[in-house]
Amino acid sequence: MELSHLDEKGRVRMVDVSEKPETARTAVARGRVVMSQQTCRGIAAGELFKGNVLITAQLAGIMAAKRTGELIPLCHPLPLAHVDVRLSPLPEEGAIEIEAEAKCVGKTGVEMEALTAVAVAALTVYDMVKSAEPAARIEGIRLVRKSGGKSGEVVLGEG
Repeated sequence: MELSHLDEKGRVRMVDVSEKPETARTAVARGRVVMSQQTCRGIAAGELFKGNVLITAQLAGIMAAKRTGELIPLCHPLPLAHVDVRLSPLPEEGAIEIEAEAKCVGKTGVEMEALTAVAVAALTVYDMVKSAEPAARIEGIRLVRKSGGKSGEVVLGEG
């Protein structure tokens, strides 16, 4: 198996995408933060003492997507055209579901940007609830679909 981030001598390298055509690319990622039903209800009602958890986490996720190329050493910086981060409280499950969508026109995909947005949004939720909910946990961060490039539309699982 050829590893794209290693050269012929086994040294780490950034993949050369200069010859690839630019195409419209989209990626959607999901994850969740699990907690007690009571804490989740407090988030949904905007009653936590640290402020509005959902808006803070949404902004954190968007900001993180824009900085992905700085955070992940071999990730190409991309000219993002759109990033959307949605947080949905599910009080009956005791969870905040997070979904992020990233779009660009470029030579490489935006999967890392969507995943980074979900991860940082989840970390932000965790940070804002940890004093009230020390057992909160982040679960299931994954890519669910992507499109663009030679692979076209790829659905990895909506669940």
